[in-house]
Amino acid sequence: MKPTVFHSVSQRAQRVTLAGIAALSLFGVSLAHADVDLGKSSVIATTKQMNVPVDGKFKKFSAQLNFDPAKPTAGSANVTIDTASYDLGADDYNKQAQGKEWFDSATFPSATFVSSAIAPAGGNQYKITGKLTIKGKSQTIVVPVSIASQGGTQTFDGSVPIKRSQFDVGTGEWKDTSVVADEVVIKFHLVASKK
Repeated sequence: MKPTVFHSVSQRAQRVTLAGIAALSLFGVSLAHADVDLGKSSVIATTKQMNVPVDGKFKKFSAQLNFDPAKPTAGSANVTIDTASYDLGADDYNKQAQGKEWFDSATFPSATFVSSAIAPAGGNQYKITGKLTIKGKSQTIVVPVSIASQGGTQTFDGSVPIKRSQFDVGTGEWKDTSVVADEVVIKFHLVASKK
């Protein structure tokens, strides 16, 4: 099914970029906690359309994170993202992101991240290794994370680049990375209640 044709290359590029961002932002949520406060948390994916940065945000995800700073290597993260929840700020763009060329949400309603290791990286810095799966394609990624505790909450912050092409996000006419960049940077700020 061909995507709706926009009236200008710029609009087409923006649509593609936004959809690509959506797919990539999934893994950023990998650090989420079982009791994540969605009102205070954000996962933003930034890509470039014709060299102009474009941001997008996922609104629905669930996560289970077991993390004790005294025993970081014993921790784990398991995240599931609703691929249809990506919000680009416009219904038309959101529907394109759900389409077959991008997320194909009808066939792949969820994207997942499952950790395999958490390693200290000095101070409150950690590296979480795990498998990110989008559209049935899996890649092992390492996500750098800063973890801070205050009162009854823990905050997880980080940023990591991924390539949309590794997950078949942006196929067909969107496979060309000259209009919408292959690299997507996922930035996350997650606030969770301590267990």
